[in-house]
Amino acid sequence: MHFNIAVLPGDGIGPEISVQGVDVMNAVCEKFGHTASFNYGIVGADAIDRVGDPFPPETLKLCKESDAVLFSAVGDPKYDNDPKAKVRPEQGLLAMRKKLGLFANIRPVETFDCLLDKSPLKAEIVKGVDFVCIRELTGGMYFGEKYEDDDRAYDTNHYTRKEVERILRVAYDYALRRRRHLTVVDKANVLASSRLWRKVAQELEKEYPDVTTDYMYVDNAAMRMIQDPGFFDVMVTENTFGDILTDEGSVISGSMGLLPSASTGESTPVFEPIHGSWPQAKGLNIANPLAQILSVAMLFEYFNCTKEGAIIRKAVNASLDAGVTTPDIMGTNGKKYGTNDVGAWIVDFIRNY
Repeated sequence: MHFNIAVLPGDGIGPEISVQGVDVMNAVCEKFGHTASFNYGIVGADAIDRVGDPFPPETLKLCKESDAVLFSAVGDPKYDNDPKAKVRPEQGLLAMRKKLGLFANIRPVETFDCLLDKSPLKAEIVKGVDFVCIRELTGGMYFGEKYEDDDRAYDTNHYTRKEVERILRVAYDYALRRRRHLTVVDKANVLASSRLWRKVAQELEKEYPDVTTDYMYVDNAAMRMIQDPGFFDVMVTENTFGDILTDEGSVISGSMGLLPSASTGESTPVFEPIHGSWPQAKGLNIANPLAQILSVAMLFEYFNCTKEGAIIRKAVNASLDAGVTTPDIMGTNGKKYGTNDVGAWIVDFIRNY
């Protein structure tokens, strides 16, 4: 099989971890008899600096002509710290999602036995945690009508029945393939948009009798994720709630640098780590590449290349067990490994497995 991949390194640590993702994909392709071509595009602050647009037409064209997008990160302090900036790096990410019709963001949350002590939660609470967050990605406040002046501002949390139903069906699909338990997260006691979510979910629930469906207010869900994260199997929610809850979920494992994600929908899927650009670490060779590498595993699995995805996961687990880790989750052997070291170790494992 040949893979035509658009690579968008982006900002901050993005270019450093992007290299590791590409190297791992090449190693897997070589092992399993696949080929891959990688074509690079600009996005985020890098694109603003070059052409004044965080997601230029050339990058959109590249993405649409590719089988998948391997994306890394956007964000830069010079824009983050300027509230008057009209163009921001994150607008590039939102534009990519919207223009590619990527309405479903899939974020797995799982823990690793050898890293239980790195979690801010007690080991007995996080051991064995394995759930998936399905976040609606192209609706809600991030894309609704906005207004801002010196005295007043608003963001409209707008959803349609079609938008809600299609993301719920994605969530039910995942639940059927896992432990058949779906939690719909909303704020239906306060928000009209959430009441639409709950109404549509209650209607769809009847079509999936093999799935246990429950409903949870977002504040309760945030609390339950800390008290009893093992309760969840598949969680589905709207854009803003999902953004917050998935970041909360990411630290359960011990580092945001461990968890990948996939964004799917109407066009080319995008695979990316959930962490940001971490500009303070740029060029220091300390960024954790595992989330980017595991995003490559999700990419292979999207194309039903399960053995290819499995060998990446095995390599990542082996690196963790061996203590070959970046400083954020430094192993018990006390050795320090850089971004490049971890990536090279995993590539070597795959080639020799």
